[in-house]
Amino acid sequence: MEMTRRQFALSIAAATTFRSSLFENTLSPVGVPRGVVPGRVTWSHDPSAVSWDGTGSWWTDAHNNQSVIDRMASRSVCSLTNQKNNAQAWSSIFQYFNHTHGRGKAGYRAGEKIAIKANLNNTTDHGTIERLNSSPHLILSLVRQLTGPARVPESSITILDSSRFIPGNLYDKIHHEFPGVVFVDHIGGDGRLKAEFKPNAIPFSIESNNAKGLDTTVVEATYLIDAAVLRAHVSSGVTLCAKNLFGATSINPDWHKNAHDGFDHNKDGSPSYSAFTDFLGHKDLGEKTMLFIVDGLYGNDNVDGPPHRKWKMAPFNDAWPNSIFMSFDGVAIDSVGFDFLTSEWPDLPDIANADNYLRESAMANDPPSKTVYDPERDGVRCRSLGVHEHWNNGTDKKYSRNLGKPRGIELFQI
Repeated sequence: MEMTRRQFALSIAAATTFRSSLFENTLSPVGVPRGVVPGRVTWSHDPSAVSWDGTGSWWTDAHNNQSVIDRMASRSVCSLTNQKNNAQAWSSIFQYFNHTHGRGKAGYRAGEKIAIKANLNNTTDHGTIERLNSSPHLILSLVRQLTGPARVPESSITILDSSRFIPGNLYDKIHHEFPGVVFVDHIGGDGRLKAEFKPNAIPFSIESNNAKGLDTTVVEATYLIDAAVLRAHVSSGVTLCAKNLFGATSINPDWHKNAHDGFDHNKDGSPSYSAFTDFLGHKDLGEKTMLFIVDGLYGNDNVDGPPHRKWKMAPFNDAWPNSIFMSFDGVAIDSVGFDFLTSEWPDLPDIANADNYLRESAMANDPPSKTVYDPERDGVRCRSLGVHEHWNNGTDKKYSRNLGKPRGIELFQI
């Protein structure tokens, strides 16, 4: 037992040393924090949320405790807004978003549409697949929150992944309880609507071969919820909230047929343009997002396959991370997700300088690459899209605001 503890401590120390030497901005925040509590990212962790042992399917009810996940989501929205109950929390969420978007301090109004962009990248049709996608249980918790304390009608909620497919395990779980909720995916049918795209809706800040159409669902929605998954990705290093918005564009379901201009970062550490900053800065994508969520119930060290590696770092200690992250700040939440992934797996493929998009987004008004970020090409330059920094180390997990400083990220553990 003593040797195991020592080996664990050494592995954490090695990961922390690697991270500190590889990435800048350790406890050095850049950008302007967002949120009712500026820069706050909530982290709800409950070891009893999921219990998959590798047999059967990770997404079944037997391995996912819906009541625990509901409680985690409930506590997250309250902690994000410093409110005592969910009704007050959602009122605060809508009021904050509307106030910061020039609509006064209004709450939710009847008829306003809410789009939930799930991450269903690992789907091939409407059948259920074993590869890791958004947790059906977490999406159900979110819909329960919206239709309950937030008082949003079912018919005003759309769950989408425009470039992929709504699988049976997600559709059946939501539709059974909320038959009025709308589903949109790339092909439609089987109770889903087929995505339609507004052409040239995102021309990007620089000349690009990327798909430029946007799903009319997000264009016409008043609010967007960006529900990403905690996992790594080849080429980009990680895939979190910023990259999840790519799936609302008019890309082909076969990724080989899509351009990925501005996705790669310079491995030598030099700054470069990032398409992810354009996603976060676009008026119908990141700037329309009222809530950023990272599903860390399982997490993965790659984009493919089912969950396959339990997490060594504390407090997970060779278990699934059993975590949900929420924030108003898309840059801050991706910074936190990035730190969790790279502290657990410091040798991820293509990870060197993969935080380039976080620095670019935090300083989008004057980024290191000197790109003029204007994803709509309307002559209006992006402002700072949030705050970025790295925590002190993977053991303490402290950001600047956790240490009493006035600027930066606050990781608020529930």
